[in-house]
Amino acid sequence: MRQLLYLVLACTIQCLFIPSSQAQLLKKMKEKVNQAVDKTLEKKVGDATGTETQNQPTTNSGSPSNSKGGGLKNTTPPDVKEEMTIAEKSFAEAKYSDARYSIQQALTGIEIQLGKLILKSLPDKVTDMTKDTTKNIVSSSQWGWNNLTIQSVYKKDPDKQMTISIGNNTYYSGIVNMYYMGTSYQQGANSEQNMKQIRVKGNKALITYDDNKGYTVMVQLGQSSLIVWECVNFATEDEVMSAVNTFDIDGIKKMMGEK
Repeated sequence: MRQLLYLVLACTIQCLFIPSSQAQLLKKMKEKVNQAVDKTLEKKVGDATGTETQNQPTTNSGSPSNSKGGGLKNTTPPDVKEEMTIAEKSFAEAKYSDARYSIQQALTGIEIQLGKLILKSLPDKVTDMTKDTTKNIVSSSQWGWNNLTIQSVYKKDPDKQMTISIGNNTYYSGIVNMYYMGTSYQQGANSEQNMKQIRVKGNKALITYDDNKGYTVMVQLGQSSLIVWECVNFATEDEVMSAVNTFDIDGIKKMMGEK
């Protein structure tokens, strides 16, 4: 267990000082940690695990409706070192489920830090638009790159906007997969199309147009990971491509650990 924790620590230390060109190495180290976690805990726990049940809330017809409360605060990213300490203590006490959870939290913390590195690498300005830093998002729903999402928004008053999303995107990945399953060169009688295949800096991509949503450009990174640009109130396709080509796509792919 100590060796496993030291591997996570080494991964964390590299994450704090790592140049973007070496992010792929972190991804490989994380995969090794994941495999070690599974083998270690499965061996220890065996068939002793169980499932927890929760009581279902009851509803009383005479209950008052809520009129107070300030909502929830933003989630603080996991403290990697703290979670590792908890994991080691839990493992020593034979609390294997708790140990596994803490290791997963530590790895999620690493993912968030890497996501912030990718977000920081994005340009501050794209053509005539400026990055709205209040819209920056880095989130990880579970450990694993397929659950990491990074978002940044660029704007020009009054209503021109580009949103770039990097990571897991089930909706758009479904569109991409369907398109490449035999329909990539179909074209109607009209000279204008609402979807077509293009290249973005040598990468295979799709561009779509909708009167209500504007232009969308999709570059596939993995099975369900994409770079997606949603472009609202752009005048032409050429204007969209000029903005999209501002981004270092190969650099993003390397940081995500994709070839």
